[in-house]
Amino acid sequence: MRFILKLGILFLIVYFLVFSTGLVSDKAQLKNELIRMHVVANSDSPEDQAVKLQVKDALVSYLQPVMTAAANKEEAFRYIRENLQQLEEKANQVLKDLGENKTATVSLVKEKFDVRKYDTFSLPSGIYDALRVQIGEGEGQNWWCVAFPTLCMPATSDEFADRAASSGFSDTLVRTVSKEEGYEIRFFFLDLIGKVENFFH
Repeated sequence: MRFILKLGILFLIVYFLVFSTGLVSDKAQLKNELIRMHVVANSDSPEDQAVKLQVKDALVSYLQPVMTAAANKEEAFRYIRENLQQLEEKANQVLKDLGENKTATVSLVKEKFDVRKYDTFSLPSGIYDALRVQIGEGEGQNWWCVAFPTLCMPATSDEFADRAASSGFSDTLVRTVSKEEGYEIRFFFLDLIGKVENFFH
């Protein structure tokens, strides 16, 4: 009986170690493969929120062909870093065309994110590389997306899985962020790890 008990405990320890290692690997993969996009409105007024969406649309349209063609995150990150001024000019041109006297600031940062649910997938909390666009005072509601890979473009579940897999996501990670049946617990723990990251950031 003791032997069976010890064997059961050993099995649980091994399972926990394997499970934990997989979670750490998944979390690292998310950090290593994603560039989030974060557009912050000047305020929560309907006018400022509408302006935010127009700035967002212009930048997403500008970036999408380049990000789709990028071979990996490093290439995408380098392009964004080298073209921050052009992206900022693009955002400010939209504001000028709308008759706004506000300006936009565009930067690459490491930023903490809460869990976000999109149409076909969810991303856990945590610290991510992000293209941040702040309009004016930046005190309004945010708009989040994924600049690279272009996962937040409208897509079916199959299209999302294909994009994620081609961007280096493991099959397990694709199933986890898609929250497929049986993978909800993995997502819960990934999000929990992210919440701890955010707490200490």
